Amino acid sequence: MEALIDNLNYDISIEPPICINDYECLGGLDKSKLINALNALAADIQKRDIQKVGIVIDIDNFSVDERIQWVNECINQVFTNSANLSQIGKFIEISTATGEVIKLSCYFTNVDGKGELETVLKTIKSQNSTFADCLVSWRDCLENQGKSITGKEFDKFWVSLYIRFDTCSKKEKKQAERKCSMKNFDYIMKEKVDIWDLEHPVLEEVKKFLRIFTDE
Repeated sequence: MEALIDNLNYDISIEPPICINDYECLGGLDKSKLINALNALAADIQKRDIQKVGIVIDIDNFSVDERIQWVNECINQVFTNSANLSQIGKFIEISTATGEVIKLSCYFTNVDGKGELETVLKTIKSQNSTFADCLVSWRDCLENQGKSITGKEFDKFWVSLYIRFDTCSKKEKKQAERKCSMKNFDYIMKEKVDIWDLEHPVLEEVKKFLRIFTDE
């Protein structure tokens, strides 16, 4: 998100992601994580000039309606008198117990209605991906041996190999964990953002979502 915002030259601040472990941000349906974040938001609204808030999570294998319902259930636990979200990219007004009102919207990371961050990254890769693409043969070998790997696991593995072997220079490989690993994804997105095509059509929906935060 920060890389896209920089690319678009938008003035939007990003809060630290809510992580369950490593870089799997809200990777499971853990309502307590989002509810805790919304409680923190309710407190921050009273102290900071917050006007608009966006919630971004992976859609995984859920439908948009299922994800919206899940987010609404979390919102209603904190902002009891607020309207419900009905679609992505549209604001609703939520109010705190002390009367502050802000606008809130949501977006679900996806490619063609499914997937997560790694699914998007795999789609928008900009460099030769020979090493990562050979995982297809490995997956076929697994299936021939009666084993399997989920699409989610495959995409995560693909992105890791793409970063580590297809886009990591000899010099960077000397510090591979810091410069060629999803463990330090912030570095990748700040120093090696060119390994992704930020003009790819699959990003148009999320760019449209970010644009609503710049409108008056």
